[in-house]
Order: sequence, then structure tokens, then C-alpha cells
Amino acid sequence: MNPHRCAWATTDLGIAYHDQEWGVPRHDDPVLFEFLILEGAQAGLSWETILRKRESYREAFDGFDPSRVAKYDRRKIAQLLSNPGIVRNRLKVESAVLNAKSFLAVQEEFGSFDQYLFKSILPGLPRQNAWQRTDQIPARTAESDAMSKDLLKRGFKFVGSTICYAYMQAIGMVNDHLVDCFRYRAVARSGK
Repeated sequence: MNPHRCAWATTDLGIAYHDQEWGVPRHDDPVLFEFLILEGAQAGLSWETILRKRESYREAFDGFDPSRVAKYDRRKIAQLLSNPGIVRNRLKVESAVLNAKSFLAVQEEFGSFDQYLFKSILPGLPRQNAWQRTDQIPARTAESDAMSKDLLKRGFKFVGSTICYAYMQAIGMVNDHLVDCFRYRAVARSGK
């Protein structure tokens, strides 16, 4: 018998991501940077598309090392724009470089990007929502609005409120698994 899971997880790749990663609180800066870049790349596309390209992104963006990505020059950006394994959108690729520089500045100021997110943006434990239906889950919140505004002020790109809320869901700042999803309780426990 298959466990009950959130309705959006329907493909093998989506199910694996849902069951193993989505909503689990992440505190390691390399993963936080990875999701920041991937969520920005996803804008206007399906998350499934990004999951299919994730390994290519890891390779193309030097394992999502922000100190390396921040040094990318025009030649490297041109190389990325010819890579069919990633989303070849100039604005998204250039934003990844800008975001790496901004990410490093936040690390310098706060000690880590994790400290910035979990202490400054949403202090305390991750929010444990209790949604009964998918249509109850917001696309953005006051917290994602605030995060977006602050990230934009710090020079980040592709960090609108909807992208920020998807990011918050992905890295476990909020638990948006439906209460009848088999992952809801496990994710809630991992946030404590």
C-alpha cells in the first residue's frame, strides 16, 4: 500500500524529492545556496523541470560553491548559456552570479546564511502549518514578503515573494506538507 503524500508529488523524481527533502529544515549553507539558485531558475517553469536538471546544475555551478560562482566572468556565463543541462536564461544565469556575491556578503555579516534566515527572517523553530487541503497553502506570506524585500535590498535577484515562499518550503522554514501526508509528522519532528 502506498503512503498518502502531497498531491503534487506524482513522478518518480518528484516523489523522491517530496519523501526525502521537501520541508526538512536545512542549516548547511551550501544547500541553502543551491536551493536559492534552483528556486530562482524555476521561476516560470515547473519544479519537475528543475529537478531533472539538478545534477547538471551542480556540475555547471561548481557544486554550488558561492565563492567560485561569485567569480564567474563573461566567458563562464557564455559557457553556461550554451549548456543544455541548465535553464539557459541570461537573466537567471547572471542572477546566480550576483546572488553568490550577495550570499557571501550575508555570510560575512551574519556568520552564515543559515543564521541570517533562521534568526533574522523567521526566528525560532520552523513554522508547523496544519493545512488540510492543497488550496489552503499560500503562494506567499508576510514573512516571504519581508524576506524578498530584504534580499532585494541586499542585491539578490529572482527573489520575489512567491520564489521566497517556495524557498521557505523547500528548506524547511515552514512545514507545508498536508496533515494527512505521511511526511507531515516526520518533518515536524525534524524541526525541533
